[in-house]
Amino acid sequence: MAIYKIVLYGDEVLREKARPVTRITPNILKLLDNMRDTMYDARGVGLAAPQVGVSKRVIVVDTGEGLIELINPEIVEARGEETDTEGCLSLPDMLGEVPRAVEVRVRGLDRHGRPVEHQASGFLARALQHEIDHLDGILFIDRALSIKRIRPGS
Repeated sequence: MAIYKIVLYGDEVLREKARPVTRITPNILKLLDNMRDTMYDARGVGLAAPQVGVSKRVIVVDTGEGLIELINPEIVEARGEETDTEGCLSLPDMLGEVPRAVEVRVRGLDRHGRPVEHQASGFLARALQHEIDHLDGILFIDRALSIKRIRPGS
């Protein structure tokens, strides 16, 4: 598979509302595979298609509990709120304190076009919300209560 170049803050694609996937084609499957490989190569826990320059509603997430691939994901239920630290592969020199729902229910399609639903809490819920925000052109710094710059590799 291929490792994509991750789009960095300032690129317009990160601020666009991504387009829904209307058909699952071989190109969408290749996108999912390459996004997975790119996320793992970058040691991230999630990646949205806009982060690799593709304005499609596709995300991959793996917080250590196994890979989740979602096409056209949407949050259908959210409960509670907690604030925690977030970073982003597209903003590698920033961290922010971001309030998110503690629990979410997310609906979308799997790579075979079948409807799937994920009930998530804690870190997985945070990661899903972060990646779905990317699909709407929202970055974690837009929701952050505070932001700090970090040195890359620290």
